[in-house]
Amino acid sequence: MLLKTDFMYINPMVPAFILACLAMSSAYAESIPCNTAKNIAQSKILCAKALEKSRHSLNEKYLTAYLVTDAPIRLIEDTQQLWLNQIMQCKSQSCFQKQFELRLDDLNFYTSMNQSLTQHYVKYENGRMVEPAVQLQVHLLSKDRIKIEGIANRNPNNRAESQSVSLLAYTSPEKKNEITDNNQKCKYQMNFQKALLVMKTQQTGCGHFTGIYRLYD
Repeated sequence: MLLKTDFMYINPMVPAFILACLAMSSAYAESIPCNTAKNIAQSKILCAKALEKSRHSLNEKYLTAYLVTDAPIRLIEDTQQLWLNQIMQCKSQSCFQKQFELRLDDLNFYTSMNQSLTQHYVKYENGRMVEPAVQLQVHLLSKDRIKIEGIANRNPNNRAESQSVSLLAYTSPEKKNEITDNNQKCKYQMNFQKALLVMKTQQTGCGHFTGIYRLYD
């Protein structure tokens, strides 16, 4: 049984403990680890003074997502690494800024919606995440309505309209194995397995989203 004196001793420690946990989380969840970066080229570019403001905003948003999202933490971490590899291809300041904006949008999405109603998939080949990244999200809008979104990244130095290819389809739980992309009018066959998704198509020019995806849960 705790005595009154025990509570007096414990209470001052509680805020300190919480702050310590937040500090540990902040250090662990830093989006661009400039102080511990192992990639010298990456550190030299992304930790430059010119990107300090963007980097600070991204670090704050990444920590927020890390602490409050109900999306899988591994998804946050893996997509961050994919983003780091993507932005390292940039050859201009405008490209860097655009990639920061896109990643902030991603992190806002992870923290602003009920992720428990969304299944997140990332495309894999030979046991590794495909680069440039290809991702799918299957949203349960209602008991009889599903929204499927996809993004296939391309070279970030391309013109804005050709930096990525998007997919958008609506279907029902009973018909989710056959979808038509509203954007490209491509028809896909989706084979949902326990932890994998296999996408196929018979149409030429529709191969951006075909392949094997891993489910993040």
